[in-house]
Amino acid sequence: MVARTSRNEAGFTYVGLVFFVAMLGLVGAATLKVDALLRRAAAEQDLLEIGAEFSEALRSYAAATPRGYPPVPPTLQDLLKDPRFPGTRRHLRKIFVDPVTGKSEWGIVYQGDKVGVLAVYSLSQAQPLKLANFDARFQNFENKEHLSEWTFTATGQGVSVTAPNNLVPPAPLFPAPGAQPAPGAPPAPPPAQPAQPEPDAEPPNEPAEPPLPPESPEPEQQAEAEAEAEAEPPPAEPAPQPQPVDR
Repeated sequence: MVARTSRNEAGFTYVGLVFFVAMLGLVGAATLKVDALLRRAAAEQDLLEIGAEFSEALRSYAAATPRGYPPVPPTLQDLLKDPRFPGTRRHLRKIFVDPVTGKSEWGIVYQGDKVGVLAVYSLSQAQPLKLANFDARFQNFENKEHLSEWTFTATGQGVSVTAPNNLVPPAPLFPAPGAQPAPGAPPAPPPAQPAQPEPDAEPPNEPAEPPLPPESPEPEQQAEAEAEAEAEPPPAEPAPQPQPVDR
């Protein structure tokens, strides 16, 4: 009887141990997953801060551009030491390591055929955890599918990257006077003529009212006028003048 009870207790203990180990495994896996998510969120936040450093360096380079020089650096190395000045002038402390990929390699959006750096972005194709509630410095970052779509320009705003290594700015629709239009560009519209003032509209001529007929005198007044005319004596004829006598 005692032996059978001991076997039952041993069986319950084994099942409880297996259940406990399984629970520990689930808790450990959940902990690892939460830890990975936290690390990933921290890496994305570091990426935003490093991207802001690149944006500020590009803006500083453009602001310090002397007359006659392009406002964009040819490479990222020119941000570490600006070759346009005789002394050492830095716009960036160092080429940062991408906190997501762990490498110091960055994607670059060039102006034209690699003649100037317009923007910097991560080479990671991972889906970002952060999809909204970005800082005002990072516009157009919402709902991106890949971290490589977070592009950092000189103003701190994202740009749409369709061809990262061959981004050409669009030609102006209205070139400056005397400038030659770019090949393939649509012809410039003719200059607008100043609007001529319209003459004041004259009011339409209203038809003149017909003159009223003279009022006929009343019969009594007409009879009195005729009586007065008959009572008046005829005008006296002038006396004849004496004729001179010829001698």
